[in-house]
Amino acid sequence: MSTALREVETVSRERKRRTRSRTISRLNPLVVSTLQPHEYDLDPACISLVCPSCRTWVPIRVAATERATAKLVPHHTEPAGTEDPVRCPGSHRLVVINVDRETWRHRLEEGVAETNGRRSDRVVRKPQAKPAPAVMQILAGTVDDKTARKLDEAHVRGCSICSVRDDKGRTLRATDVASRCADGRRLAQLAAHTKRLAPARRKAQLDREDWNDRWAWGMRLLHEQQWDQHAKKVGDADLQRVDDALAALIQTLNPHKADAPQLTDWERADLMSAITLLATRQEQLKRRRR
Repeated sequence: MSTALREVETVSRERKRRTRSRTISRLNPLVVSTLQPHEYDLDPACISLVCPSCRTWVPIRVAATERATAKLVPHHTEPAGTEDPVRCPGSHRLVVINVDRETWRHRLEEGVAETNGRRSDRVVRKPQAKPAPAVMQILAGTVDDKTARKLDEAHVRGCSICSVRDDKGRTLRATDVASRCADGRRLAQLAAHTKRLAPARRKAQLDREDWNDRWAWGMRLLHEQQWDQHAKKVGDADLQRVDDALAALIQTLNPHKADAPQLTDWERADLMSAITLLATRQEQLKRRRR
């Protein structure tokens, strides 16, 4: 009987599985429900989450029994292959998985659907490119009547189609507008158009110049009125500043204390020159106040 009992005890028993390491991080347990749905993955094939300490995806070691707790696997903060890596303080941190897998999947699908709904599916048409204006149309608003006439005359002198010439090749006159080339017709139309609008353009230019003169005169008058309001205070301040500087220089030149340092001839000459300039400035300010 004792032999049979001894044989039974020597047979290895099936032990309950537990995590490989008993080390537990000093950080508070990480509750999965406090994380965003996209920060953890409850798929049994790759259950993991984003470590709050290093913001990297770390697998979760889950035990098969209910008594054992889930923990983050040990991991480093540097990339793989780095010499002397530093272990993340979130290693061996306890994890409380209080979210159902189906609930997590449902929340993740709702978030994806909401994000897709915010994306606009409106087709934005590319604006149609308008044809570029001709050179004559661009010049019409920039040249005056004199410039347009000179351009027309230069074209007539250089174009054999737009000019009538004698036997020696000298230009006598310009041909009719209908007989000219394309550029000649455009230049003739531009010269006629600017000549017709020249009086109105000159009048508008004169009106702008007159308005600018009136505006400058009004601003000058406003500046003078504002200066008259503060001229007395500014003059008093300037005069007081000159008086203070002049008094300080005179005191330096003639000190009241007997043991004051004596000035050299060069220093005394510089002080006399500065006193003379300040006295002249003081006299000028007093004349302005009168």
